[in-house]
Amino acid sequence: MIPPQQAYPTKTQLAEGSVLLFDKPYGWTSFDVVGKVRSLLRRRLGLKGLKVGHAGTLDPLATGLLVICTGKMTKSIEHFQNTDKEYTGTFFIGWSTPSYDLETRPDKEYPVDHIDREMAEAAAVSFTGEYNQVPPLFSAKKVDGERAYEIARRGEHALLQARKVRIAEFEILRFDLPEADFRVVCSKGTYIRSLANDFGKALKSGAYLKALSRTRSGSLGLGDAWGLEDFEKHINDIARE
Repeated sequence: MIPPQQAYPTKTQLAEGSVLLFDKPYGWTSFDVVGKVRSLLRRRLGLKGLKVGHAGTLDPLATGLLVICTGKMTKSIEHFQNTDKEYTGTFFIGWSTPSYDLETRPDKEYPVDHIDREMAEAAAVSFTGEYNQVPPLFSAKKVDGERAYEIARRGEHALLQARKVRIAEFEILRFDLPEADFRVVCSKGTYIRSLANDFGKALKSGAYLKALSRTRSGSLGLGDAWGLEDFEKHINDIARE
C-alpha cells in the first residue's frame, strides 16, 4: 500500500524529521519495523546516527498502523502514543488460551449454545466507558523487575494490577459462532487481548483474540500507510538520485 503523493518524504525531510505511517506485517515486532526503517535511512541514504522511533507497540501477531518518527519528530512520539486507537479484528468464542491470543494453544473449552448476536452486542455495549482491565500475563508489563511474559513462559504465574482504560466505541461487525468480528476505539494502554478474554467472560463463556489490525491512531489512518516493500523502493529511488 502506497500513501498519497504528498506523503513521499525527501532525504532532507527524513533527516530533519518526518512522521511515517506503516502497515506492520504479521509476525513482525514493532522493533523489527523500526530496525528495517532505521537501516534503510542510515545505510542507503547515509543518514548516520539518525534517530528513529515508534509510537505505540503492536504485538507480533497483530497487523496494521504503526507510526514511526524520524529526527526532531521523535520528540512528538509521546503525543502520538497518547491518542485514541481504533482496531478491527476477530474474537474466537468458546475457547480460551493462556496468552489470550494465538501465541499459545487453546487450553479450555466453554459452552456457546446460549450465545446469540443480541447477547454479544449487549456484552460489547457493557464495556463502553471506563473499566478496570488486567493486562495479559503474556505481556511486557514488569513484575518485580521482570517482564511478565518471561514469567509466563516458565509456566509460572504472577499477579498483575488492573488499570483503568476507556472504551469509546465497541461494536460487533459480524457474528457467526464461533467467531465475532469487531471494531473498537479505545484509550492508550488498552490490551485488546484482555478485552477478548473479558468479553468471553461477559458471555458466560470464553474467548481469545484470533486476529487484530490497528486501523487508526488519532487522526492518522491505515489507508495512508506504507508497505515496507514500497517504502524500500522509495528509499532506493532517492539513493539513486
